Amino acid sequence: MSLTLTAPQTQAPAPALAPRERETLRHIAAGRTYLQAARQMGLSKHTVDAYLRRIRAKLNINSTAELTRLAISLGL
Repeated sequence: MSLTLTAPQTQAPAPALAPRERETLRHIAAGRTYLQAARQMGLSKHTVDAYLRRIRAKLNINSTAELTRLAISLGL
């Protein structure tokens, strides 16, 4: 009889976020508005909105509070 030890599974890895998605998430989690984040990043507020919609779709997130919690857990 042979036993194989495996490492315990913690949680499934989250889908990878693009660098600009991570940057956008960091700004929003810091309390900036879409317009403030856009200005900091040199983008339009519509592009910031698009990045956040993409993050929400990838990670099945519905609220800004959940986005902030994600940012904290990622160390952003």
